[in-house]
Amino acid sequence: MKDIFTPADILLPRAGADMTRWAALACDQFSARLDYWEGMSEYVGQAPSALRLMLPEAYLHAADVQARKTAMCQAMDDYLVGDVFREIPDSYVYVERTLPNGKIRRGLVGKLDLEAYDWTPGSASPVRSTEATVPERLPTRVELRRRTALEMPHIVLFMDDPADGVLGAMEPGEALYDFDLYAGGGHIRGYRLTGPAAERVKAAIDALPGELVFAMGDGNHSLAAAKNRWEELKAAGAPMDHPARYALAELENLRDEAVEFYPIHRVAFDTDEGGFVKELTGADTGELVAKADELARAYVAEHGGRIDYIHGDAEARSMGSRPDCCAWLLPALDKGELFPHILQHGNYPQKSFSVGETLDKRWYVECRRIR
Repeated sequence: MKDIFTPADILLPRAGADMTRWAALACDQFSARLDYWEGMSEYVGQAPSALRLMLPEAYLHAADVQARKTAMCQAMDDYLVGDVFREIPDSYVYVERTLPNGKIRRGLVGKLDLEAYDWTPGSASPVRSTEATVPERLPTRVELRRRTALEMPHIVLFMDDPADGVLGAMEPGEALYDFDLYAGGGHIRGYRLTGPAAERVKAAIDALPGELVFAMGDGNHSLAAAKNRWEELKAAGAPMDHPARYALAELENLRDEAVEFYPIHRVAFDTDEGGFVKELTGADTGELVAKADELARAYVAEHGGRIDYIHGDAEARSMGSRPDCCAWLLPALDKGELFPHILQHGNYPQKSFSVGETLDKRWYVECRRIR
């Protein structure tokens, strides 16, 4: 299928902006670490920042969450009418991300046609989710997409490109940014691809074989919310070239050696930690992944508490050592099984894997108008 992933009109901060203060880590990271987000807010100060254009999930249950949502939407409007952005029209952005471990992960930022994507179970669409999408997690995300003028992607798409015919043929053009990320997040460089160079890359993407062209690597629920919002607009008579038909995302090659799968651990808070550990003793690897949420939800329903999803072994162990808490560390999936599993069996359970450690996740840099 052609025209699934195409160049976009991308917004970046104007030349001279402090890009280290601009970029922000994906909102679903450090969900139990208010200190991280408060520290970054203090560091950013009054500088323009993507941090002001997103809602960290650590604040989803805060008493002032509605005020935070309103402030986020207002910041988008203020940045658009202020002297914050420059537009990079009809372009891809080729990204080279130096991870904290020193490996360089390559990606391509462009817009995904949501007409080619379906997150529902049993989908045969060219673009599919990889983990179970929880409908109850979508309303807040859809609400924010209704209210916001901009999108920023922490969505990562995978292609299975063993010959490296897409990213390996890059002819980077204008350097758009080159900076260190906040607090040990590594380094990131972005280059513009437009005109004939972008056309050659698009042709290579269009030529990718198979019924499953892209599989979700990250941001399952964010992309599902974008899809739901587009279906709302379409049902209301929106034109087929409406900007919300598309979602900004980063495309990566699953075969890239810097793409590494890590488990997402479960931590139970405010519960009987001894009984929780006893309940799980003896489960094998496959059962642990498949039954993670079922067993965890059943246990806290009976014994009280709440479950959070934690990236990183050390952080999960640290949280599990607290009184009335316990951590359930899960195994990592083999990334080579991703495409075959999705084709044969459909989605993995929710939160089955993470692409990299916490600070390896995508950082918000690029923006795009969605209305």
